[in-house]
Amino acid sequence: MMSVALPLTALLGFCAYTVSVMLQAEQSLIDFGISLMSRPDTAQVVIDLYLLATLAGIWMYKDARQRGQSAWSVVPYLLLTAVFVSVGPLLYLVVRGIRERKQSVVANPVS
Repeated sequence: MMSVALPLTALLGFCAYTVSVMLQAEQSLIDFGISLMSRPDTAQVVIDLYLLATLAGIWMYKDARQRGQSAWSVVPYLLLTAVFVSVGPLLYLVVRGIRERKQSVVANPVS
């Protein structure tokens, strides 16, 4: 059974930081992305990040299918991944961990 603590802590910390940064930002998220892609050094980091996000998306899809879930069940996580790269996979891990914990409780009720 997977622990939920680590991905939940990372998710909450990263989301809090992201909200803080977005509230202080002087440009839109789209303008920020465009400025990152305008220089080769920062573009390389963005491309690398999205390659990893693509791999995470493939893993989430395959993992969900192996667990008997529909392909559509992964779409919200993929959309989050497309915008806030880490949020989608972290949320997927949290939800998966909670589901595993619930299934474990149902399968092994405490008497």
